[in-house]
Amino acid sequence: MPHVLVLNASYEPLGVVSTRRALILVLNHKAVSLEDSGITLHSATDTLTAPSVVRLTRFVRVPFRGPVPLTRRALFARDHGRCVYCGAAATSVDHVIPRSRGGQHRWDNVVAACRRCNHTKADRHLTELGWRMKRPPAPPIGLAWRVIGTGIKDPRWRPYLEPYGGLEQFREYEHHDHLDHAGALPVPAVRTHPHRRGEPEPLSA
Repeated sequence: MPHVLVLNASYEPLGVVSTRRALILVLNHKAVSLEDSGITLHSATDTLTAPSVVRLTRFVRVPFRGPVPLTRRALFARDHGRCVYCGAAATSVDHVIPRSRGGQHRWDNVVAACRRCNHTKADRHLTELGWRMKRPPAPPIGLAWRVIGTGIKDPRWRPYLEPYGGLEQFREYEHHDHLDHAGALPVPAVRTHPHRRGEPEPLSA
């Protein structure tokens, strides 16, 4: 069963709920459907069209919005499912400063990496290998990341998420199927430059 994007009365994205929960909100007049999913549900006495996007009828004040949770899905979405070191398809998570050397599990120290680069880097610093990243890792910004980070997607959601950050990631992730069992986002092939066998190509700053 598909999930449903829930918007505040002000159209800000609040999160994702099950279709059942969204229907209850609509039937109780606590939300209105903005987009249909195209799925029809039947009961003993009625037929309902399942929504894809609903908007609350009353504004819900969110007192505090903490940082975007650091999950594997959100990390791979931020890094486009690509190894930040060589550009190959990412299959693992790497700590830029290894945890064994004081690195923390935070957005600014965690990146997506391919298995080869992760194994080659091991517990060494980038300077020891002569590697560089195009840009330093940073926490994703924008309310849309509350949705993008879940890995759940629906192209109907895009117009409602665009104004709230993460547009570049959403353009990419809306065209692909759900994450595979490894958690990596499938992405189009990218052009890579030749480099010495067994060593990832250092990227320019």
